[in-house]
Amino acid sequence: MRVISGLRKGHRLKSPKGMNVRPTEDKTKESLFNILGHIDEDSIILDGFGGSGSMGIEFLSRGAKLCYFVDNSMDSINIIKENLAHTKFTDRSFVIKSDIIVSIRNFRDKKLEFNYIYLDPPFFKEGFIQNILEKVNEANILAENGLIIIEHEKELELEEILYSFEKTDLRRYGSKSLSFYRKRQ
Repeated sequence: MRVISGLRKGHRLKSPKGMNVRPTEDKTKESLFNILGHIDEDSIILDGFGGSGSMGIEFLSRGAKLCYFVDNSMDSINIIKENLAHTKFTDRSFVIKSDIIVSIRNFRDKKLEFNYIYLDPPFFKEGFIQNILEKVNEANILAENGLIIIEHEKELELEEILYSFEKTDLRRYGSKSLSFYRKRQ
């Protein structure tokens, strides 16, 4: 696993051991950033299930201002911190050991808004992602032109409309899919 492009292109990243963390494949990551294009230098990112931190680090490498990494596993938190130190992005990141729902409430209280929210949960229970998007909606933490990106199993069909969010794109890569949501106009 490596950083695909930008300031830290080619840097190798560590991944936590075990099956709970499945880092996004390089091919999928590269395709995602081809879709996104230029990442504005004022962008603030939420990597909602940090795992290894590779997705948030990719955003930082491509010019994002800040990234908040959230994970409830201490192993993942330690790997994220190691990868941030290795890529020299510790000064542009916040690493939070917490449940994603608790973190969303805290972000609301701090009046944070994210330009990109990336969610790649290690599992999908019935209604799990819908619950997260409900909390994002209630907390109003997605910037006006922000984008929510959900990586999920190809078999999982997410609704076209979820709260104030509308699915704007769906891409499939092998056994995975990326669903893109924006605020409805």
